[in-house]
Amino acid sequence: MGTTSLHTHGCRVSDEWQIRGLRAAVLENELLRVTVLLDRGAEIIELRHKPTDIDPLLRLPVPINDPARATMSIAGTVGSYMDMYLGGWQEIAPSGGPTNTHQGVEYGQHGEVSLLPWQSVVIEDTPERVTLRCSVRGVRSPIRIVRDMTIERGRASLMLNETLYNDAGEDFDLMWGHHIAYGLPFLQNGARIHTSAARVMTHDVMPGFVPRRAEVGIEAPWPVVPGADGTPLDLSVVPPVSTAQGRELAYLTDYPNEAWYTLYSDDLNLGVAVAWDAQVFRHVWLWQELAWAKGFPWWGRSYAVALEPWSSHPSSGLAEAVARGTQLTIPAYGAVTSFLTAGLYQDNRTPSRVRADGTVEFEVTR
Repeated sequence: MGTTSLHTHGCRVSDEWQIRGLRAAVLENELLRVTVLLDRGAEIIELRHKPTDIDPLLRLPVPINDPARATMSIAGTVGSYMDMYLGGWQEIAPSGGPTNTHQGVEYGQHGEVSLLPWQSVVIEDTPERVTLRCSVRGVRSPIRIVRDMTIERGRASLMLNETLYNDAGEDFDLMWGHHIAYGLPFLQNGARIHTSAARVMTHDVMPGFVPRRAEVGIEAPWPVVPGADGTPLDLSVVPPVSTAQGRELAYLTDYPNEAWYTLYSDDLNLGVAVAWDAQVFRHVWLWQELAWAKGFPWWGRSYAVALEPWSSHPSSGLAEAVARGTQLTIPAYGAVTSFLTAGLYQDNRTPSRVRADGTVEFEVTR
């Protein structure tokens, strides 16, 4: 049985919603509204800043479909992830990227947990603080994820505390990530990225993934890299729609003890601040679709920038991550605990830190 807050002020939570027949949950306070599709990977489809009525997450102009009910005319060889994708924020495990096989298991695009139904229970429900616990078990993989989602009064932040279990009697390799994508109208007039990452690596040549913005297969100090045209390219600058061109896939890495980024729109005076556990999510995948990419699955409708905390790289599937030694390996019957917080804020000063609770600190000016 689900739960809906009985109080009507402060923080509230309900896991008794339905959207197009899918179980959904809503967490909200006076500053923030979060909508979670429980029956579809517990993906976050809304992260709305109430004072401005802006949701920075990408939302494609496609309907929300139920993976359990959708019938394709022919099964795709890469799985159903891209058939179902509408933007937003998905949790990905145990593989990131295209179809691949590892430890005798064949995985489709971005693993399996993002398309499975998750269970939910409200474990805290007061006007000061609410927590929704979501959980899922793998089908092909022996993993189990327990995610606690919390919001507090007076704070426009969503705090995630998670444990990923290996229920197998042997070590298990995996990739674990949060696929967070941002879009319009948030990016209409550009944005700025700040982060504690020290270096950036651009992905190798990807057939069909053109035109690239940066030189492929290089590593450089963040944020300036050689551009595809030979001139310096500042990846911290997201250009406005009117001048944007190209596509990119790169990996931000070399985080100190604290890992964080902000993405700020000066035009809208609104930013996203994300902090996470650098010991587990050691890289951020920077994915950009700035030229309204043609063909499936975008059809010229996607203007997106994703900044995705991941355990591993590259985005070529688990087998490739293992080949490069970047996989996360959990011992038999072991577990990994981690956190990630996403907050919304309004302050155009230069960030110097994002705390674990989503609070942004700024450089001191003299």
